[in-house]
Amino acid sequence: MEFLIAGLALVVAYMYGSLHVIKQYERAVTFFLGKYWATKGPGLVFVPLFFAKLHRVSLRIVAMDIPPQDVITRDNVSIKVNAVLYMRVKNPELAVIEIENYVYATSQLAQTTLRSVLGEVELDELLADREKINGILKQIVDERTEPWGIEVSAVEVKDIDLPAEMKRAMARQAESERERRAKVIAAEGEYQAAGRLAEAASVIGKEPAALQLRYLQTLVEIATENNSSVVFPIPIDLITPFVEAAKRYASEKQLPSSTGTPVPTATAAAAPAAARQQ
Repeated sequence: MEFLIAGLALVVAYMYGSLHVIKQYERAVTFFLGKYWATKGPGLVFVPLFFAKLHRVSLRIVAMDIPPQDVITRDNVSIKVNAVLYMRVKNPELAVIEIENYVYATSQLAQTTLRSVLGEVELDELLADREKINGILKQIVDERTEPWGIEVSAVEVKDIDLPAEMKRAMARQAESERERRAKVIAAEGEYQAAGRLAEAASVIGKEPAALQLRYLQTLVEIATENNSSVVFPIPIDLITPFVEAAKRYASEKQLPSSTGTPVPTATAAAAPAAARQQ
């Protein structure tokens, strides 16, 4: 009886040691006598104690930081770039059998790929078309890690650390670009204003009354301002009769001198005096 109880106790202990609970986001890669047996889970799985061994593998997405890398771009600019990689185990069997530490291996592969890809692009392309570069990084790392049972969902370039002199040069370039745009906008405004003035001059030239209305409007605007002195412009039509009268008066005054007895000159008067002296 005692042996039976002891045997039952050993069986219970053996069964307890052979049962494992695998979570929903895990899989158990089991080996029986050193050989791959099966991938089990989730739930309660039986792995014979002393004869089989299991490796737990998480299927959740892992966010992996890629430390800053010193990179020289194609246009010979030295920068420091870091990134983040999102990956998960797609095939637990391959992740355990084909690679010893898939997390470390993926991190090293991502670092070397980051330096290699960014070394083939120029700085302007890296700053302007980051999405394209992220896609290239993701494709390369995903293809290289597929034999390991790893799926890379995304690779994102995070920070780009530029040299101080490059930052100053880019700031000057941006300032010059803003000044150029401001000058273009001002020139376009002047061009449009000149067109409007030409249209207004054409309308005023066709309608003389429009000029008089504009003149009256100007007088009203001057009257509403607090000015110590006011200059009233006089239309040329008002002073034209006075100018013509002055011209007629001047011509009439010169008319008698041109038609009357000639006035003796100083030379003619001096001739008789010289004759008397002789």
